[in-house]
Amino acid sequence: MSATRPPAANALPPYVQLLRTKLDYLPPAQLEKVLGAYRMAAQAHTGQTRRSGEPYITHPVAVAGVLAEMHMDVETIVAAILHDTLEDTALTRAELIGEFGETVAELVDGVTKLDKMRFGTRQEADAESFRKMLLAMARDLRVILIKLADRLHNMRTLGAKEHDSRRRIARETLEIYAPIAQRLGMNKVKAELQDLGFRALYPDRYRVISERIRAALGNRREAMAKIETALSARLAAEQLGAHVVGRIKSPWSIYSKMRSEHKSFAQLMDVYGFRVVVDTAMQCYMALGMVHSLYKPVDRRFKDFIAIPKANGYQSLHTVLLGPFGAPIEVQIRTDEMDRVAVSGVAAHWAYKTDSAPANSAQARAREWLASLADSQVNTPSSREFIENVKIDLFPDEVYVFTPRGDILALPRNATALDFAYAVHTDVGDHAVAARVDKKLVPLRARLASGELVEIITAPSAVPNPAWLEAVVTGKARTAIRQHLKHMQHEDAVDFGHRMLDRALDARGSSIEAIPAAVVDQFLVEARLKRLEELLADIALGNRMSDVVAGHLLALRDGRPDESAPGAPLVREKIRITGAERGVLSFANCCHPVPGDAIIGYLSPGKGIVVHREECPNVVELRKSPERCVAIGWDRDVQGDYRAELRVEVINRPGVLATIAAAIAAADSNIENVEYAERDVAAATLLFAIEVKNRKHLADVIRRVRRTGVVSGVYRYPL
Repeated sequence: MSATRPPAANALPPYVQLLRTKLDYLPPAQLEKVLGAYRMAAQAHTGQTRRSGEPYITHPVAVAGVLAEMHMDVETIVAAILHDTLEDTALTRAELIGEFGETVAELVDGVTKLDKMRFGTRQEADAESFRKMLLAMARDLRVILIKLADRLHNMRTLGAKEHDSRRRIARETLEIYAPIAQRLGMNKVKAELQDLGFRALYPDRYRVISERIRAALGNRREAMAKIETALSARLAAEQLGAHVVGRIKSPWSIYSKMRSEHKSFAQLMDVYGFRVVVDTAMQCYMALGMVHSLYKPVDRRFKDFIAIPKANGYQSLHTVLLGPFGAPIEVQIRTDEMDRVAVSGVAAHWAYKTDSAPANSAQARAREWLASLADSQVNTPSSREFIENVKIDLFPDEVYVFTPRGDILALPRNATALDFAYAVHTDVGDHAVAARVDKKLVPLRARLASGELVEIITAPSAVPNPAWLEAVVTGKARTAIRQHLKHMQHEDAVDFGHRMLDRALDARGSSIEAIPAAVVDQFLVEARLKRLEELLADIALGNRMSDVVAGHLLALRDGRPDESAPGAPLVREKIRITGAERGVLSFANCCHPVPGDAIIGYLSPGKGIVVHREECPNVVELRKSPERCVAIGWDRDVQGDYRAELRVEVINRPGVLATIAAAIAAADSNIENVEYAERDVAAATLLFAIEVKNRKHLADVIRRVRRTGVVSGVYRYPL
């Protein structure tokens, strides 16, 4: 199929003539290419209609119109007109390549794959499809720009859809596409997507808030005009050419702030917003001084996003003034170029951008973000983990901190020193032990604020621990910590599984070394495992029984029937644990074993060995599955702190709790938690959760508490 020469303008349908008008920035040869794409698409979509009854071709032409308003390049416009042809028509990729080239075909193919995705709620999102969409963005950003334009036109014409479809599409628009538009700096598209999604998802709330906005603006029109006139006059008096315009909050902006900031409609609307647009960045600062001389600035309400742009490339000066009517005035000051980038983001000046021309700030930031996405997906095999990390990054960064070298790092709100460490480099994060913030020593969990100077203190022996996952908010930090923990767990599991299998074989008079490699390989093939390490890890994690594996290996070696079925209990040496095997060991909450206790291990599928005290009441039930019970004991070199619980009966009088806490601290034990189990006028029973090194340390804590003279009984709990 080939495109014919486009007809005269007056022979085109009105919607195509409108598109042609919007494309007046393209040279004639490129305009003819666009009209050729229309002819090809119109022919391919012949007979197809939208749910509204309109010819289907009106939709891709409208999508191209949205992109034309952004002044996108000709390849993007052509791909937008053809974006549904591969999926919905007989047109082939080869025909697209022959007529419009490989790039257009790649764009159409990329958008086609995105169109096949379906999202449910945030929790039920198809993570793998979303991952593919983001990686398609990384290959060519224009793919997502076409998709955003496609979604915007679909939202504008959503009324023809059924109720359930409207709600589903609106929800995914608010949760997926609007945040992506915001992350790419496309604030105009983001705002319209949000308001259209809000109207479709919550029509009554949208109607009420919209009506109240109109009423409030009607009452404030005179005040807005006075402030605008005063600002313009002040700038003109200093001979500064500037354009001043009032800003109006959107229904979605009002609604979301009412929910997140717990403010009333009146509180949010009691603010006057204005934008001042000047020619140069220097004039922005001059204009700032002028408006501050007109109205008093509100303390701590100034932000300089010109010197430190937002993560999506947004630049502007923000200040809040105390206005003449007692209400605050929010003023944004920026240049024409900053204003274009603020509105269009990565799409600003796209038609005039060449490979050699510098990208605007939004495009540069988007490339950095997409590069980090590509790195993240390499280290994150789970799609859901990847999407979890991306969702964090989809919201604007709000904390800007300095490295010791003076570099600026942008981090999400509530980011900690540990997030900063991983933002600097993964190795810095992995070995972090503390931080200095403005030269003051702080823990890694300390939250950061904009403008702070942060330095990370590292130690070669330091390694991540699971608790760090609760302290970080950035996707990069989460991914790095999880990767390290998984690696540690795998190494621990392989080592522990080796010891378990060796004990099982030793009880049968053999060893792992005595099993020929060919026999091991045969077993791995039958078990559908690739390497011996996978088998050993499976044993340690309770997914395979060491006795069963040992019996099977010996049967294969000797050419006898499989003797893996459990028979009489085999006597074997205990496996000694140090407590450092936390990747495959956990300690039961029902009895809280500590070093020195007689212990038994129980293999829990997927979790590894759960360690119990032998006198734990639950052990009786566990012994009913002897094949899962593991003979273990404490090694001489035991590491770490272990949780223990004390039941303390006291005379109920002031200062008792402080006295007991002091005694526990004097025994070099840390209190994790304390609570009242029973309490009346004369007496009370307290439950202390403490950390101890071993059974001897626990006994020392108990002795010190008894000596306080304020207790009538101290017992280890459970007994």
